[in-house]
Amino acid sequence: MEKENRNSFFLIDGTANPAPLGLLAFGMTTVLLNLHNAGYFALGSMIMGMGIFYGGLAQVIAGIMEWKKNNTFGTTAFCSYGFFWISLVALLILPGLGLAAAPEKVAMGSYLVMWGIFTTVMFVATLKMNRAIQFVFGSLALLFFLLAAGDFTGNAAITTIAGYEGIICGLSAIYAGLGQVLNEVYQKDFVPL
Repeated sequence: MEKENRNSFFLIDGTANPAPLGLLAFGMTTVLLNLHNAGYFALGSMIMGMGIFYGGLAQVIAGIMEWKKNNTFGTTAFCSYGFFWISLVALLILPGLGLAAAPEKVAMGSYLVMWGIFTTVMFVATLKMNRAIQFVFGSLALLFFLLAAGDFTGNAAITTIAGYEGIICGLSAIYAGLGQVLNEVYQKDFVPL
């Protein structure tokens, strides 16, 4: 009995919840990119910087922290979307550096469809989670498919609509992330999730 208690001591996880970091990194970067997609400002270094460092690296760090917590969903989601942001920035800057050709519209649409399929399956997993996370993943799946449709058709109106939908998606992730922080600080359901 004593040996069992000693071993279980080492299984206690006293690390912080990494989900708010991942959700905020995803949400804030998504809002900024989709303000561009909605036509509010040009694609520039601000979005690229957010994509590499906050949307990208911060989410990968959150995913690794979720691995430590034995959370397969969190690890898969945060690492995948972190590397999504890094790969998206690479797709945008490599042509400008002369290191690769810019992706054709059909290639970019295919890239976005693959992310839409992945996100749809992740959404199915969220059906066992809170409504806020369900909304984030459901709206993200829709966003990927709208962006893909914009690329496949060349219809700028679809991309603009996707931009507005993406702003909503990003804001929902910010809400979920900050809600988790506030609920933990106040040690009660301060923000409904």
